Amino acid sequence: MSAVAHAADSASLEGRKIDFLIASIETLQGAQFIRNGTSYGAKAAADHLRLKLRMAGSRVATAEDFIRLCASASSVSGTPYQIRLTDGRVVSSEAFLRQKLAEFKP
Repeated sequence: MSAVAHAADSASLEGRKIDFLIASIETLQGAQFIRNGTSYGAKAAADHLRLKLRMAGSRVATAEDFIRLCASASSVSGTPYQIRLTDGRVVSSEAFLRQKLAEFKP
């Protein structure tokens, strides 16, 4: 496989991982996403992450970059994002997404 083809395959895999992570947020029924002290629904949270991904541009090359640069904390306040699950538990979005990334099957 040529270096160019390998790079394209790698980028495609990372894009699929990022899409999987955003979908895992978007499909969390009944969860609340806490950003800078305000709660948002799953669709709004996913839309915000897509916006941050677009704004990050080429700085995000991997799913790990996405979690670190877009999905862990507010770029305005530095406050970590949290998810309040339907059972009442509150987890950091970083921990939630790292767990989901570990579950990803290409």
